Parts: sequence; structure tokens; C-alpha cells
Amino acid sequence: MLAYSLRSLAQGALVLVAVAFIAFSMFRFVGDPVVNMLGQEATLQDRRELTERLGLDAPFPVQFARFIGNAARGEFGVSYRQGRKVSDLIRERLPATLELALLSAIFATGAGILLGVYAAINRDGFLSNLVMTGSLVGVSLPTFLIGIGLIYVFAVELRWLPSFGRGETVALGWWNTGLLTDSGRKSLIMPVLTLGFFQLTLIMRLVRAEMLEVMRAEFIRFARARGVGERTIQLRHALRNTLIPVVTIAGLQLGSVIAFAIVTETVFQWPGLGALFVNAVQFADVPVMAAYLMFVAAVFVVVNLIVDLTYFALDPRLRSGARLAKGH
Repeated sequence: MLAYSLRSLAQGALVLVAVAFIAFSMFRFVGDPVVNMLGQEATLQDRRELTERLGLDAPFPVQFARFIGNAARGEFGVSYRQGRKVSDLIRERLPATLELALLSAIFATGAGILLGVYAAINRDGFLSNLVMTGSLVGVSLPTFLIGIGLIYVFAVELRWLPSFGRGETVALGWWNTGLLTDSGRKSLIMPVLTLGFFQLTLIMRLVRAEMLEVMRAEFIRFARARGVGERTIQLRHALRNTLIPVVTIAGLQLGSVIAFAIVTETVFQWPGLGALFVNAVQFADVPVMAAYLMFVAAVFVVVNLIVDLTYFALDPRLRSGARLAKGH
């Protein structure tokens, strides 16, 4: 188990280095940060001085090595646009994005599993068919269109919820949250629904398909032959085996939620990392863009490791296989 974890961590570190290299290489061609910072009227002397101050006159290998060395210490340089440390900008925006992503993931996973189990148990019922029809809508519609539709209904027509912003927040040390204020909770509802709806439909359809497959397995027939109650079979035996592949997909979807939060944050003007990345692209702010992509890659690496360990804990076949391999 320890060897597997260490090997996964080493692979994750290589992934982060590869993502940093690709991002740092590609973003060199999105624009000239010196021109964006000084404008077209700046003299050649001004541009030369700023280029030297930012370290852009160094060869690419030197710039990349400097970036990796700083990233290992939790520093990603200075924003070309704002002149502040990128780590400070990320620290300010991180609570908003994580709060939105975690709530969306909880909503999508919880509702997806419940609806998927219901649709599998009552596969021919009217509500089950209605749920499956709604899932097709969730899979087909783009995220921004769902967000705009929610804004039109709940903010423009009904005027129940705010259409943009995060509302009032409360500082808890360096962390700030909107869950402790009424306006903050209302501001979270539509972004959470928008970001989590696609993930919900995906998880729901996966749970239904896996549940129906497990219900046809031999051990389920054996349990019925022994006289075990149907509800016990469905919720104890079938659901447990259904959750093994679902954990893998649902865990990886958490990384997708954070990556796809860019669209939701743009629609609702949410002050998170996605909005920071969009502004960085417009101004060719390479340190911010590279740091954001490394953050997303790090989330995927950590989540993938947690999913693998959870899968190992849920599936007894993996544990027995590991013990046999160790004994051999």
C-alpha cells in the first residue's frame, strides 16, 4: 500500500512538471505582457527595462527552471498585470472557487446517487422515465445556457435570487465564506446548480446502469433464493457493488468541476480562480495562467490518488490480491 502511494505521488509530480512545461511554453505565444503593461506609446528603453525586471530577457530554459523552483516553494512569480504575487492572488480567490466546487460536487454526487438508485429500482415507473428524460436535457445543454436560463427565471422573472456576485462573506482567518450570511447562501444557489447539473446527470445515469447490471448478477439471485428481502438486496448488496465504479467517476468529476468552473464563474461574475484565469488570458499574464493550470493539475493528481485508495478500500478483491502478491 505504501509503495503504491509513493509510486502514485512520483507519477503525480511528473504530471505537474509536464503540465507546467506545456503551459509555460504555450502561453509565451498568447501575447506580449510588456506591451500590455506599458501600452503602445512606451519607448524602447522602457520596454527593455521592464523586460529585464520581469526576467523575460533570459532564455526559456532559465525562465522555466526559475518558475519550477519557485513553484516548489509555493511561489509562482509576480502577476504581469497586477504587479502582485501570484500566490497572494490565488489565496484570495481560492475560497470562492473551492466553496463553489465542493458544494456542486456534494449536490451532484448525493442527488445523482439517489436519483440513479430510484431510476434503477423503478425502471418502468413514470417518475423514473421523467428523471431519465431530464438527464438527457442535462447532458445536452451547455453549462452557460443552464446558467443563463436560471438567471432569467429566478433573478429576472421571480427576483428570488441575485444574478451575480458572491454576496456578503465572513472572514475566518485567511478563508472567507458566504455560507454564514443570507446573501452569501442565496448567491451560491444558482452557481451550484449550474455547475453541478451536468455532473449530476452523468453520475445518475452511471448509477442506474451499474445498478441494473449488478441486479442481474449471480450473487443477487442467490440472495433472493435464500429469502433475503428485496430492499436489503437493493440497498445493501447491489448498491455497495454499484458504488465501486461510481466512486472512480465521481472522484474524477471533482477535478472536472474545478476545471469547468471557469464558465460558471464567468456567467455569474463569481470572484474565483476561473475569473482570474480569464482576465489573465486577456492580458497575457503568463505566471497567473501557468499557476492556475498547475493548480487544476494538482487537484486531479490528489483526487486520483484519493480515488485509488478509496477503490482499494471498497473492493476486497484488490486487498486480497495485494496480500497474495506480498506473500508470494
